[in-house]
Formats: sequence, C-alpha cells, structure tokens
Amino acid sequence: MEKSLFDTFQIGNTTLNNRFVRSATWEGMCGQSGAVTPKLTEYCKALARGGVGLIISGYSYVREDGRQYPGTMGIYNDDLLPGLKQLTEAVHQEGGVIFCQLVHVGGQASSKVIGETPLAPSAIESFGNKELPREMTTKDISAIVACFGEAARRAKKAGFDGVQLHGAHGYLINQFLSPLCNQREDDYGGDASRRMRFLEEVYTTVRSAVGSDYPVSIKLTASDNIQGGFNLNEAVAVAQRLEVLGIDAIEVSSGTPTSGEMNPVRQKIDSPDQEAYNAEFASAIKHAVEIPVILVGGLRSCGVMQELLWRGDADLFALSRPLIREPKLPNLWQEDDNHISTCISCNGCFRPGLKEGGIYCVIDKIEEKNQNPQI
Repeated sequence: MEKSLFDTFQIGNTTLNNRFVRSATWEGMCGQSGAVTPKLTEYCKALARGGVGLIISGYSYVREDGRQYPGTMGIYNDDLLPGLKQLTEAVHQEGGVIFCQLVHVGGQASSKVIGETPLAPSAIESFGNKELPREMTTKDISAIVACFGEAARRAKKAGFDGVQLHGAHGYLINQFLSPLCNQREDDYGGDASRRMRFLEEVYTTVRSAVGSDYPVSIKLTASDNIQGGFNLNEAVAVAQRLEVLGIDAIEVSSGTPTSGEMNPVRQKIDSPDQEAYNAEFASAIKHAVEIPVILVGGLRSCGVMQELLWRGDADLFALSRPLIREPKLPNLWQEDDNHISTCISCNGCFRPGLKEGGIYCVIDKIEEKNQNPQI
C-alpha cells in the first residue's frame, strides 16, 4: 500500500493522526514572565481542531537569559506549570498532540531583554547580533545543560506529549555546532565531534530527566548556508550520533539570520518548484538514519509533499506560515488535496507579534477590511 499524508504515524510511543506537523512558531502571546495566556491556549486549540497531526510549541526558553523576544513562552520555573498544563489539556481535549520546543538563544539574546550580557560559545558575534557576548565557562555550560533537563521534566509534568530541542537557526545549540560561532579550544570546540559535545550533553540530560519511553526530538540545522559554517556532512554525522543515543525524530531545517536568501523563513514561494527548499538536506539525513525525519521549509501543496513521501525523502511535513493564515489547512487538504495554501510567504504575520501581542495573517486582515470597511 502506498504511503499517504493522512496515515497515522508513530514518534516514539506517541501516535499522530496524520503526517502534518505545525513547526515551532513564535506566537508572541505569553506574559512578561513567559506564562501561557488564554490567547495562546485558544490559538493552539484552533490548530488542533484544524487537523494537524502534531503541534510543536513556540520555542520555550529554559532559563531567563535564554529568551529572545517578548511574548515568548517560558519553561524555566515550576511557577509556570499551571498555564502550561492548561495549554496541553486544551489541545488534548480537541484530540491534538503537542510537543514543547526547548531553547536557549545564547548569543542571539539582547542585554536590553535579559538585563545582562548574552552568553555564547565564544566571545564573537552570533550570526549578525552586533552585541558581543560573553564566552561561556564550563560552569556556565553545565548550568545551562541542567536547565534543559529541568525544562524537559516540566514539559512532561505539564502534559506535553514530547519535547523538541531547538538545534537550528543560529540559537545556542547551533552556535556550538557552527565553527563560525564556536572557536573554543577546549573539549567543546575544534573538530565536529567536539562541537557536538554540548548538544550531546543536552540530549543525554534531557533523556535522563524524562525517561526512555518519552519522545525526544530535535530541530537540526543541516547547514548554516554560509561559507565556512556548519555543513551537511557534519549534520549527517550529528544525526547518526543522535540516533545511536536514542533520539526519536529529527526535523530538518537550515539557515541563520545572516544566510541571506537562504535564511530559514524564505519569501516568494509562489510555485511548486519554490517549495520544500530543505528537501535535499532532509533526503540526505533520511537516507543516513532509520528514525523519522520531518521536513520543514516552504511547503504549500499536497502534491509536492506526497511526491517527497513516495520518494522516501521525509516521513512527516512541517508548516508554520501556512497554518497562521489557514489553521484548518490539514482538514482542507483532507477534503481536497488539490487545494494550495493561500499563504504568500510575505512574513508579515510576525510583525503583530511584536506590536500587538500576537501573530496573525496581515493579508487576511487587509482583505477583511476591504470587504467590510466598517471594521
């Protein structure tokens, strides 16, 4: 029987209703302390009702100095558990599955936001952030590794169905992996295996905190898409090592804020040939490991995803911007697999997150006002 996008699928011991994933998306809907708000809970409920097989939360900071933007979800303190539990319970009531993405942004943080000098593997600019970070000591490294473990423990206690480590897009795990940011001369820097040591310690600590039967996944950069940066050959080796250690799934992305047109959130996706811009990377990793591989990046149509599935280039397909415009997109596809996402890849949806306390599709809002000028 041929594989279908609407097959049920297993990640670890968790069953998904289909192969569609809401890729982790900063929603900008949390309180100043990172606490979940009713607005975020309702937003995630709508995604679950819309039929997506797996929701991955917006990146949730494991320590207060690991936050990048206001409105980001926090998971650094047990005081945040009540709101986190309300979120997972609401998603489960709608029949949904939700993972919590864990992050420390390292040198991508701002002292204006966190109130202190950001930390990074080395005291050099982290992918375009002009603020010079402080090089982490081994004590700093151990402390943040422990925070990832505690955050994973909280995620499980709060009812999340699994966790995902953010190892892409220029954040701390990616900074350790990349020779552009990691110029250390100790056991955490140098060749690719040493640059992976931080990630390996984070993973093993998280695994110890949640147990062997709880899904742990990673969003892994396959390439910095910058000359001299972390590359695909290194990413394949990292993926293979993580598989040996017991990770349950890998979401494949690429790019950093300074990767130009090859950044993580590309624009001008208006035809099938522009879709799935990370497919080559996902295919390389998929053919090197046995565990599930999730492809993210510019997916807009069932036809493209179905072809990639049949070719064996990926197992699951993650979307972000299309689900901001059409939260019911998976249900729409089940009714008509010829439907093309109406997302125009303008990236305008993220501006309201900073200015208005929550992302939404600005094109929808404009069209709504044009149809009803009194709004």
